[in-house]
Amino acid sequence: MQMLPSMPKSAHVLMFAIGLGLAWQASADTFTFAVEPSYPPDQAQEVYKPLIDYLARTTGHTFTLNTPRNYHLHWRDIRRGTPFDFVFEEAHFVDYRAQRYGFEPLVKKANKTVYTLIADEQFAEKGLSGLVGRRIVSMPAPSLGFAMLAEMYSNPISQPDFRSEASSWRDGVEMVFAGDAEAAMVPSFIAAEYPNLVPIKESRGLAGAAISAAPTVSAEVKQAVREALLKLHEDNDAYNTLVELGTTQFESTSAADYFGAEKALSSFFGYVPPSTPPPAAEPAADAVE
Repeated sequence: MQMLPSMPKSAHVLMFAIGLGLAWQASADTFTFAVEPSYPPDQAQEVYKPLIDYLARTTGHTFTLNTPRNYHLHWRDIRRGTPFDFVFEEAHFVDYRAQRYGFEPLVKKANKTVYTLIADEQFAEKGLSGLVGRRIVSMPAPSLGFAMLAEMYSNPISQPDFRSEASSWRDGVEMVFAGDAEAAMVPSFIAAEYPNLVPIKESRGLAGAAISAAPTVSAEVKQAVREALLKLHEDNDAYNTLVELGTTQFESTSAADYFGAEKALSSFFGYVPPSTPPPAAEPAADAVE
């Protein structure tokens, strides 16, 4: 019987590497990743691209960024239950999805979310009452900033002129400088960047914006994404994303951290109270050392 020549060792190594590559490819999936319209779509692509690339590099999966054009469309998609695999949103949306659709918050910004009403000095002397009838610019409803602003002015006969015309939170500040508004409602980390505008009032604080996963995402993928995000602050290429979002790192979280936050949406069109009971108290997912 004629014997076949033995395969060189290098060929074995090559075949092993190819096999690993095929196994990696077979286990890789594509997931949708939706974000709030806090930036115009083109700018959002730039802001979140490092985050999306980082997740792809560290988990082996592909993530497709979804950037709605405005908050009206975003709120419509939420109410309709438009399917997304992962979402990155503020507390009121996090709680809304968790209670109605079973989304699981994986990680949150380490710092609480607080909004600050800032104004030009000449309009800030009388505080909140000094802005009644004046123009206050914010991102449109039902953004959390708009909801917090509405809480500050609960008297329907003593209202400012709410202008939901900003295309980003920083855009609202620029409108004040341009004379198109007397005040702006912005995240507090942005307000701190403009010491020439006077803080009038801070909103109540809520748990930081979170990245949540749909119940259709496997436990293995959720854990891979959670572990990657908990280490994001160690990655130089993706770190600028955290700076832009006003935080230093992500930390583990759970639905219990957000329960009740969805009530901030109760005054907006299309809101329906949840029918699910409050989540049982549970510890946050184990952080990666």
